Amino acid sequence: MLLPTSQTFTADNFALSTGASLPQLTVAYETFGELNADRSNAILLCHGYTNHPHAGGDAEGWFFRLLGPGKAIDTDKHFVVCSNMLGSAYGTSGPSSINPETSKPYGPDFPKFTTRDMIDAQHALLDHLGIDQLRAVMGYSYGGHLTFLWGAAYPEKMRALIPVAGVIERKTTHSDIERIRARFEDCPGWNGGHYYGNEDAPGGVREKMIEARVETLSRYGLGDYLAATVEDPSERERIMQNRARTWSKQFDANSLSILYEAGIGSTAIPGIENIKVPLLNILSRSDSVVDVREGPATVDLLRNAGVDATFFEIDTDFGHTGPLLEPDKWSDTLRTFIEAIDE
Repeated sequence: MLLPTSQTFTADNFALSTGASLPQLTVAYETFGELNADRSNAILLCHGYTNHPHAGGDAEGWFFRLLGPGKAIDTDKHFVVCSNMLGSAYGTSGPSSINPETSKPYGPDFPKFTTRDMIDAQHALLDHLGIDQLRAVMGYSYGGHLTFLWGAAYPEKMRALIPVAGVIERKTTHSDIERIRARFEDCPGWNGGHYYGNEDAPGGVREKMIEARVETLSRYGLGDYLAATVEDPSERERIMQNRARTWSKQFDANSLSILYEAGIGSTAIPGIENIKVPLLNILSRSDSVVDVREGPATVDLLRNAGVDATFFEIDTDFGHTGPLLEPDKWSDTLRTFIEAIDE
């Protein structure tokens, strides 16, 4: 589903690192702020696993508390590009895209790809926009992992790196993929993943997606945040259900597994000596997805490879989502780091 706030870029015959190719690559993206005359003020912002390119502009933007005029990422000064991941469900080529060989959605037959292909699709978009070098690459969660990969793969393309709530090396296994797919196998109309048009069958994919989303939002810390900020339990439940229901109408069940599969074996560690720019690694104290102890260990690893790396721990009770929910806990650190990039 292409969000009404997004636009698209297309490229023909996009080769994938797996040896497969896409006859046409489409990348959905949004921009915030204006590109300056010498095209030196661009920041690439990479979203998380199940998120989208609408990062700011209004309260629906997933990064809106930190992105906008006068905020930590000041769009009066910076031009921010947020593109939807390859294989996702918000307008970029993925399982719901039409397979030209069948004239039907690819579904589980979408060509195999890797995280390297994700950043190469972003690179193609930046070339299309005429951006030769980024002021920074920044990413949250899965996007934080992509940020590390950007530094290792394209060290001349940016002047700083800011991974947030992300890991330098993913530990995804094939059993993780099997677990995700198994959740839908007994759904009426699943049809091995070719479920399109059958989403709303009783007990079907839509209901499973809502259930999965509530679990994820709770595990990521939103449940704790609502418990701390919304007094009425029924109102908390309504908010959670509404968010999950909206997401279930936008996302693709196949994307849940193929995005995970793309991360198997994905690591930036072999290329860390390529990184030439300052790096600010941000993690949440209470994160149950990325252990905060990985922050200092990762920074030590980077420093031993000659990288100018710094770690900052956000003192938040709201887990993996804490960086997005409590901007005041780290916005000054982020602003200071960004403003120092060209000093």
